Amino acid sequence: METVTKGHYVKVHYTGELDNGEVFDSSRDSEPLEVHVGEGEVLAGFEDALLNMALNETKTFRLSVEDAYGHRNEQLQHTISRVQLPPDFDPKVGEILAMRTPEGHQVPAIVHETNDEHIVVDMNHPLAGEALMFHIEVVGISDQPSPQPESSCDCGCSCGGSCG
Repeated sequence: METVTKGHYVKVHYTGELDNGEVFDSSRDSEPLEVHVGEGEVLAGFEDALLNMALNETKTFRLSVEDAYGHRNEQLQHTISRVQLPPDFDPKVGEILAMRTPEGHQVPAIVHETNDEHIVVDMNHPLAGEALMFHIEVVGISDQPSPQPESSCDCGCSCGGSCG
């Protein structure tokens, strides 16, 4: 029986839950996630859980805060004066903005607070500070990646040609 090893392309259905039972993500109503094991495409603990699993095997495991997205860092909350924003820009609480680090990397920031003078953005990962429970099922193991659907545009997204 073939089992998952580094280098395999593994298709996995998953459901991720917080400690309170709230589901934060799931592939159950869509296509399974394909992971190239050993390439760091997912959390290390998720990848480690896949190792040695067989086709159709299921597993439940929990990642501690440290093994998931780490503890919240309050220094990653930033207050931005409205005068620094474009005049017609009116972000809403909960909206995700693309921010740039001083090094030029793009990172998501969640609008945490807004008022007439400023906005407060949080650059912590939305799941920072949370332990994560995963229920997974291996539904495919291969030495090659799945073929990607043909796209009629070169936008680099997975739109299937619908944006071009």
